[in-house]
Amino acid sequence: MIKTIILHHLLDMNDLPAAERWFYRYHVPEVLRNHPVSYLSFRAVPPPPGAEAFGYFNYKVHENLNRGEGEQPLGYLSMTKEVVPLKVIMVNVPAAPTEDFLGREASFAERTIFRWLTVFRYPEGVSVEEGEDWYLNVHAPEVMKQPGLTRFFSYKVIAPPVAVEKVLPAFMHPQSTVSANWHRVSELWYENARGWVDSVIERPPQYTKPEWAKYDRYPFLEPGVDFASTFVLERPTDDWLRVVPPAYV
Repeated sequence: MIKTIILHHLLDMNDLPAAERWFYRYHVPEVLRNHPVSYLSFRAVPPPPGAEAFGYFNYKVHENLNRGEGEQPLGYLSMTKEVVPLKVIMVNVPAAPTEDFLGREASFAERTIFRWLTVFRYPEGVSVEEGEDWYLNVHAPEVMKQPGLTRFFSYKVIAPPVAVEKVLPAFMHPQSTVSANWHRVSELWYENARGWVDSVIERPPQYTKPEWAKYDRYPFLEPGVDFASTFVLERPTDDWLRVVPPAYV
């Protein structure tokens, strides 16, 4: 199984009504035509104080679970064009996390869940091996010392067989941008926004800056360039397989 995670950012929040109509009427039914096993979307919640500086994406997160059988015959070319410009990050990851750092044994009933979804890549000139060594062996153990962190896991991104940037423009708004050249998706959970502020802004642990870092502060990857993030809750806003019929083939 392969999970496709897509972050969406509206360049202008006045475009929200038009974007919602396009997703529901056109895009979602057309995605369902490819028979995903699961298709969920989560509406981004307002960022905690200070979080917009961490490459905040303001709109929604889509998660598609599929069998990894490759592109369907109609592909992207048959999809209805976006009606508003969006900034999009699209990555494929394994269905299960490749690393589970903290909190797997915790019960969902024990606390509330405020999910910080992060997507990042190592800077140009830094090998994946070098970046991974720092993240897994140095950074992750330090992150686990955040005072309000309750859950922490990560996925290593699967490289796309075809450059997404060359395929997706077939249905994208001419002012939209899409990127897929990322290395990791990680999730960090807190009980609420206050827990995130306490852990990341007010009482962070001491971090080790990698020698190759071009950005001086945590997360040592430049927000909006090599690091993006958003916040969602535990429950999907929409479970599309249940509420929307697929478009005709």
